[in-house]
Amino acid sequence: MSMYYRGNFGRFDYFDDGREMGPKRQRLVDQGSSFYGASPGSSYMYNASPYAYTGQSPPFPLVRLRGLPFNCTEADVAEFFHGLDIVDVLFVHHDGKFTGEAFCVLGYPLQVDFALQRNRQSMGRRYVEVFRSKRQDYYKAIANEVSEARGGSPHRSISRGKSSNERKDSAEHTGILRLRGLPFSAGKDDVLEFFKDFELSEDSIHIVFNSEGRPSGEAYVEFASTDDSRAAMAKDRMTLGSRYIELFVSTHEELDEAVSRGR
Repeated sequence: MSMYYRGNFGRFDYFDDGREMGPKRQRLVDQGSSFYGASPGSSYMYNASPYAYTGQSPPFPLVRLRGLPFNCTEADVAEFFHGLDIVDVLFVHHDGKFTGEAFCVLGYPLQVDFALQRNRQSMGRRYVEVFRSKRQDYYKAIANEVSEARGGSPHRSISRGKSSNERKDSAEHTGILRLRGLPFSAGKDDVLEFFKDFELSEDSIHIVFNSEGRPSGEAYVEFASTDDSRAAMAKDRMTLGSRYIELFVSTHEELDEAVSRGR
């Protein structure tokens, strides 16, 4: 899968394979790369050519959302901004809880204006506020999420985290793990890299799609043995790029149901 979302106005094509999240998001943070990239002469309404910013850096195409439903997924955000190229969705957490806010990186600077037109439109029963935001705010949010994932928040409940880990440790392994929190752009090669210490093939990795054919942020991995899946749980809440991945013990039945649901 070369990209995770294709807008009505074409693909964003300024990365080698259309992927950004995972390791490439971190690379962008490290390099401070600019987001732009419509092909010269593009007639797409939402696409701003790099030539429009000759002699100056293009603005970072970022908006902040507030008032999101607490069961909101990246697919919901992509649908909310239907027709725009969604490069990244970063949900904001505090003390391990979703705050109802998110940052959304768009494909081109001009798309920010169109995203702002969705301000106060509804997502489910909630209306969502959309604001302009800055690159520094996005990078700071990434750093906070990584800190949260590593238990760096001084307000995080240690006993609550321990209880959750104990439940996972006591679960009966079947050789199958469910991954939650994957970037939309994550493909099988990213999962293979995440579990590079284990013998896996692409056939043993199942990316889950929703009913509309879009990635759901979940995947299932079939390990060679229950011992391998138990050992792989050490990767729980480790990061893929700047996103932390949650791991859960699963079953063949749950895997089959999830895969068939997305067909």
